[in-house]
Amino acid sequence: MSVRELVVLGTASQVPTRHRNHNGYLLRWDGEGILFDPGEGTQRQMLRAGVAAHDLNRICVTHFHGDHSLGLAGVIQRINLDRVPHPVTAHYPRSGQRFFDRLRYATAYRETVGLTEAPVDTDGPLATTPSYTLEAYGLSHPVESYGYRLVEPDRLRMLPDRLAAHGIAGPDVGRIQREGSLGGVELAEVSETRRGQRFAFVMDTRLCPGVHALADGCDLLVIESTFLDEDVTLAEEHGHLTAGQAATVARDAGVRHLVLTHFSQRYSGPSSPAEFERQARAAGFAGELTVARDLDRVPLPKRR
Repeated sequence: MSVRELVVLGTASQVPTRHRNHNGYLLRWDGEGILFDPGEGTQRQMLRAGVAAHDLNRICVTHFHGDHSLGLAGVIQRINLDRVPHPVTAHYPRSGQRFFDRLRYATAYRETVGLTEAPVDTDGPLATTPSYTLEAYGLSHPVESYGYRLVEPDRLRMLPDRLAAHGIAGPDVGRIQREGSLGGVELAEVSETRRGQRFAFVMDTRLCPGVHALADGCDLLVIESTFLDEDVTLAEEHGHLTAGQAATVARDAGVRHLVLTHFSQRYSGPSSPAEFERQARAAGFAGELTVARDLDRVPLPKRR
């Protein structure tokens, strides 16, 4: 059975806290694992979450601030130590190549795995597989930053009741799919389009066109909400979003499940998660909402 879920490895911005590790997020998508923004301590969080190096097929880094990338050194070395049997591809802003090189070769180790470097320098598709297209869009932050988006292709779903009504069964079902019509019956009369699922990962950014392009129509949106709304001036100065801004983006984009994360250490009280949720709801977001905690597992919503 295919699995599509987000495994939250860390949720803190800038510095870890007693209860929140640096960033780290694994998306399980069918048989693949995509690791986003491995901050410091990600390797240990993977262990706690039951995530193995063998689970990783791609690593996507939004930008090269430490809370989003310091874990790269450990993760890459673990991939090699465990002799992951398949190639792993790393995506990151091309302007940060020198940082990637330093992290990849931070210490001595034996390279045993093919790690493909695929830097990003423009908006648009990065890779296409039978299961998804991976896209990137530029964000607005003091250093170059990209968000990532997975789009599953739309597929055709055959409708058994309509097939039966037209007397189409057995090998004829495949035939009408291949040929588009059969005995005067058009394919559109016995089928419908099943919309592909969509996932987006939006980290450090102000509001900008890239945020909206990434969020558009997503089934699951993981988005930073570093600040509460009363600190919107700080958010703008440092290139971040507030809870209300993130929720407004999700509301306007038709997002089904919103995951807020990347919280400033200034909000460390026990009531903080409830306040992020309250402000998100006050912004008018009515879908499923998760204020992320370390080691949460969030499944993609079931298809409509």
